[in-house]
Amino acid sequence: MQAWREFLIGKRNKRDVIEYSLDLIDNILLLSERLANQTYQHGGYCSFYVTDPKLRHIHKASVTDRLVHHAIYRQLYPLFNKIFIADSYSCRLGKGTHRALKSFKKMAGKVGGNQSQTAWVLQGDVRKFFESINHQILIDNLSEYIEDEKIIWLLKNVIYSYQPQLGRGLPLGNLTSQLFVNIYMNIFDQFIKHRLKIKYYLRYADDFIVINKSQSDMLKLLREISKFLREKLKLELHPDKIFVKTLDSGVDFLGWVNFPGFRVLRTKTRKRMMSRIKDHPRPSSLASYLGLLSNGNSYKIKQELLNSYWIDC
Repeated sequence: MQAWREFLIGKRNKRDVIEYSLDLIDNILLLSERLANQTYQHGGYCSFYVTDPKLRHIHKASVTDRLVHHAIYRQLYPLFNKIFIADSYSCRLGKGTHRALKSFKKMAGKVGGNQSQTAWVLQGDVRKFFESINHQILIDNLSEYIEDEKIIWLLKNVIYSYQPQLGRGLPLGNLTSQLFVNIYMNIFDQFIKHRLKIKYYLRYADDFIVINKSQSDMLKLLREISKFLREKLKLELHPDKIFVKTLDSGVDFLGWVNFPGFRVLRTKTRKRMMSRIKDHPRPSSLASYLGLLSNGNSYKIKQELLNSYWIDC
């Protein structure tokens, strides 16, 4: 029932949620019984595309299955959140893009000696991240922390429900997927922090950053990272999204181009924001965009946004 209350947030008026709630107690009792006697079987997905800003293929499970996802998440998140490194920022309470950008700025300041030295940045992300998650590696990692075989049975049920390739893939849209990818990439985080002993490192989903004073060290590190991801996690770096550059040249990270001491909004992000506020000038949208702009040096963009909002209202 607690999972149901959490699941309901923002979904009360959805048709499938309304239909499920008409027989809520019966539905929950039946689900509870199937989970207890291990006859529960995760169903399929309906899929659709969203632009966020790039095209993403979303897979949506049934209300029953999404309720199971919430029940799993609320039990496992507190356990695994304790083992994650401090500088992992995606899909974690008290983290997010704002804190990731703040941490990036702090790290860059320390490496660059407050702009007195050159700071080199290694940036990369994983090619087809969600589609490439190896089921067996994920399950083996989960089993290191969870001894109860019934829980592992349930987690396998959820993981195996989506396989764009045999034995691989997690669906964009599942609440559990957000947790599973952090558990999966925690293996990489631990390698970076404890095996390679990299001090200035942070990750947001599959996008990671390392800051150092030496370009040659970065090129060597890139080879080690690529080898580890390929051999241990069966992941490949995106060849078009690997950069070794100075902070002075600008680092595009989480929608902002970051420089020593300041950051500016990415041009594409600004254009998309202006277009949306013009087409849908709603107070909630304005508040959201103003919140976004508070993360950087954006006085002129704020004025442009406010002028556009009041003209089109």
